[in-house]
Amino acid sequence: MRLFVGVTDYDWWTVHAGRQRVEEVNFWKPSGNATFAALSPGELFLFKLHSPRNFIAGGGFFAKFIFLPISLAWEAFGLANGATSLGEIRQRIGRYRKADILDFDPQIGCILLEEPFFWPEEMWIPSPADFSLNIVSGKGYTTNDEAGRLLYAQVAERLASSREKMTDPGPSLIAASNSSRFGAPQVVAPRLGQGTFRVLVTDAYARRCAVTGEKTLPVLEAAHIKPYAVGGQHVLSNGLLLRSDLHTLFDRGYLGIDPRDRRVMVSSRIREEFENGKHYYALAGTPLATPTNLNAVPDGGFLRYHAENVYR
Repeated sequence: MRLFVGVTDYDWWTVHAGRQRVEEVNFWKPSGNATFAALSPGELFLFKLHSPRNFIAGGGFFAKFIFLPISLAWEAFGLANGATSLGEIRQRIGRYRKADILDFDPQIGCILLEEPFFWPEEMWIPSPADFSLNIVSGKGYTTNDEAGRLLYAQVAERLASSREKMTDPGPSLIAASNSSRFGAPQVVAPRLGQGTFRVLVTDAYARRCAVTGEKTLPVLEAAHIKPYAVGGQHVLSNGLLLRSDLHTLFDRGYLGIDPRDRRVMVSSRIREEFENGKHYYALAGTPLATPTNLNAVPDGGFLRYHAENVYR
C-alpha cells in the first residue's frame, strides 16, 4: 500500500479539527496545472503540519484528484475546503499565486479525501526521519519499505484506539484500524461524501447533462436516483448528472427513467397540474447518455426503485 504525507496549513487543519463530524475534505492545490498521481482510491493521505509543528495530525482516504473552478469547489464542499467562505479561499489562493483572482473563476487542483480523521495533539505522530523540512508539498511512502510500514502501523494503531468513539466509521477506516490486529493492510474503497459524489458524477458524465447534453456547468447537478433520504447511497451508480430544472422534476417524480430501456419518461401530471410542459414532453423517449466511467452506469435496481416509488 502507498501512503502520502502532505504538508498541511495549520489554519486549514484547524477548521476541520474543530468540527464535530467531517465526512470528506478537499485538500486543494492553488495551481491550476499541478497534478497528483501518488495514490489510488482507498490509500492513505496524511496531514503533516507546517514547521514548527513537525507532526502528522490526521489524514483521510484518497478518492480522486480533479481540477475544479473555485466556485464549484466551494458549492460542492463548503467548509470541507478548510475555509469559512468562498472569499477566504480566493484570498488564500491569490496569495499563493501572487495574483488578484477576485474577478474570475480559475481552476484549482482538488485532492478529494473521504473518511477523514483529526487527532488531538497527544496522538500526533512525529514526522518520519527522512521527511526533510525543505519538502514543500509532500512525500510518498510504501508499506514495502521499513519507513512506510512503521508509519502505517502507527496510523493503524491510533485509528484502532479511536474507533470506539466513532458512531459510524466508514469501510476504509475500519479496514485500516483492523490491520493493527489482523496483519497486512488492505485497500478498501472509501465511503463518499455528498460533495465528492457530486463532483465524481459530474466528471463521469463529462460535465454534460445525461438527458439534454447541456454543458453549462453552473446549472448541472448530481441527482440521486434512489433518494438519499430513503437509503440511497452516495455511490456513482446511484447518480445522474441533470440540468437543475430536470433534477427538480426527477426528485419530485415528474420525470423518470424507464429501467427497461433507460429512456426518459415524462409524467402527465405536468400538464394536469401546470397546464404546461411542452418543452419537457419533447424529452420523452430520450436515451440516457452513457457515462465515461463505467462504474457510474446507473444501477438497474436504483432505476426500478425510482420508477416504482418516486415517478408517477
